[in-house]
Amino acid sequence: MLIREARTADIKQMQVVRNSVKENVLSDPSRVTEQDYEEYINHRGKGWVCLVDDQVVGFAIADLQDQNIWALFVHPAFEGRGIGKQLHNRMLDWYFAQNQNTVWLGTAPNTRAEHFYRRNGWHEVGLHGKGEIKFEMRRDEWLGSSTT
Repeated sequence: MLIREARTADIKQMQVVRNSVKENVLSDPSRVTEQDYEEYINHRGKGWVCLVDDQVVGFAIADLQDQNIWALFVHPAFEGRGIGKQLHNRMLDWYFAQNQNTVWLGTAPNTRAEHFYRRNGWHEVGLHGKGEIKFEMRRDEWLGSSTT
């Protein structure tokens, strides 16, 4: 297992992972384009991928412009191996090395993702979008709790 920065060449495999998840499923996968991924990993922020046998099995993307987490997904066949946690930690270490702004994300309620974020120190601050839970993480909280 290898975690490294995402590259434009990884986007097709990242889309496979994103479209394979069983929770937080995109209602219309065609609305999130290769150009969207490219914009986020090359211009708005940065992304990371987890590779197993040269296949992308998970990825994470932080967006500095909107100060949020755009994506954190693991292929269902690779869940429960700590991949999400490693991607999460790498992403937040990088994010908070770039600035001191609070970061936020939204996720569907009553999902494994909701529980994952709560376990990892995120604080619910309300609702976002179409009924998603909005979570935030402050820099001081992350630096005080980071175990990377």
